[in-house]
Amino acid sequence: MKRPMVKKLADLCQPFAKPVAIAILSLGICGQAYAGGTLRIAMTASDIPLPNGQTDQGAEGMRFLGYQVFEALVAYDLSTAEKPVTLIPGLATSWSTDPADRKKWTFELRDDVSFHDGSAFNADAVVWNLDKILNPESPQYDERQSAQGRGRVPTIESYRAVDDNTVEIVTSIPDALFPFQIAWIVMSSPTAYESAGNWDNFLNAPAGTGPFKVESYTPRESAVMVRNDDYWNDDRKPEIDKLVILPVPDASARVAALRSGQVDWIEAPPADSIESLRGAGFNISTNVYPHVWPWHFSMLEDSPWSDIRIRMAANLAIDREGMKVLLGGMMLPAEGMVPPTSDWFGNPEFKVRFDPDAARALMAEAGHSTDNPLNVTAIISPGGSGQMQPMLMNELIQQNLAAIGINVDFDVRDWNALLANWRAGAKDATTNDAQSTNSSYFSQDPFTALMRHIDSRLVAPKGTNWGYYESAEADGLIDQIRSEFDTAKQLEAIQKLHEHYVDNALFLFVAHDVGPRALAPNVKGFVQAQNWFQDLTSVSVE
Repeated sequence: MKRPMVKKLADLCQPFAKPVAIAILSLGICGQAYAGGTLRIAMTASDIPLPNGQTDQGAEGMRFLGYQVFEALVAYDLSTAEKPVTLIPGLATSWSTDPADRKKWTFELRDDVSFHDGSAFNADAVVWNLDKILNPESPQYDERQSAQGRGRVPTIESYRAVDDNTVEIVTSIPDALFPFQIAWIVMSSPTAYESAGNWDNFLNAPAGTGPFKVESYTPRESAVMVRNDDYWNDDRKPEIDKLVILPVPDASARVAALRSGQVDWIEAPPADSIESLRGAGFNISTNVYPHVWPWHFSMLEDSPWSDIRIRMAANLAIDREGMKVLLGGMMLPAEGMVPPTSDWFGNPEFKVRFDPDAARALMAEAGHSTDNPLNVTAIISPGGSGQMQPMLMNELIQQNLAAIGINVDFDVRDWNALLANWRAGAKDATTNDAQSTNSSYFSQDPFTALMRHIDSRLVAPKGTNWGYYESAEADGLIDQIRSEFDTAKQLEAIQKLHEHYVDNALFLFVAHDVGPRALAPNVKGFVQAQNWFQDLTSVSVE
């Protein structure tokens, strides 16, 4: 059955417009009291991420639970706000690829790491965790975790434990970006799973290796994590006693919770609240980071977005500077998938800008105008996983596109439902004839920023080329990036791929996020890295 389509965003907000006090009560925030040294965070997600390892709720789930409780072989250096984030050793002390066979990777593991249940982390545990997402024949295979992790490591062909502290992973092709990919795959305790008997029971006593341990998990209400006093990295033992995360998808409810002292930290404060929060003594933290907010177009034959003139017209119709004002300055106008300051931007010929006259001319060439409009449907979500302010932003897009002859209906879904369709692809029945989907994208490495969205070999179920885009040129550049271990030559190929994105207007390029969050005055020590993920171990609550 098709979902009802609606045109006015004001109508969409009604389910989320309950009185703030009721909204907070429904989340179980009111009346809760925790011991000192507790940090309470209101996320934008509508549910608590699953504490199974490969969390759901998008990258926000990984930010606030995934990487706090579980860890990967490769980690991110989140210690500074001053420079782009680089990869550093995580549960692996080092990694290398064989110069004689670039498909073969060797990871040397730490020998002093234990899971939260006291069991040892070793090479067998790594193989077990890879099986949980890649091997449907393994007893621990979990479709939920596989859906989250499989697409992150599409080139893994085989893996084995060489000895207790060494793992060998073989990729199907030479893949110079593999360390970025394996950083997404986190380790759950095999022993805890065996004790639980299945993944549902595992959620009652999750066990990873991270700096925080799960004390309690209540879906749609809260997750309480406590400091792991036995954490292997003495430099990153948490300052706080407890970390509490709460799902508060309504922006006004998040602000009310912060002002009333029910939480200490909120994600994505609405633009109209920022100055008043500053005036009340709250700290507003921002930083440039790799996160783009686009519309992902369907390129199927019956999609209007398969016409490059329509795609270009849409990109020329968006008043991004007006949107920046609407968001209180909390965005950078997008001219592509990465900012023009990025080394990857290159020199595309098509200039993404606000030029409604040029947009109308392209629409006329394609046979459409405000008198003969084109009707499209976009899948959107009211919030979740750092979606910025999607209702306000999509309302402006709707108005801008209507002015050039594109009428937009919205198919509004819960964030996880939107992600499920994104993984299923535009051909899936759950798309319900929509021709675009609106999901913000983490864009820190070339694979997640550029390659995975348009590689013709990564359509569902193999990957996240939602729109079924296919181009021999793009595929060739992707293969070159993967196989090129000379960084200068690799950079040249990355720039050409980004130029291909922009010159073909493959997405509706809208905004780059600056990650605004509001913190109570007694929250100290937070360093906002130039990254989607953040280190919470340095944070204290006075």
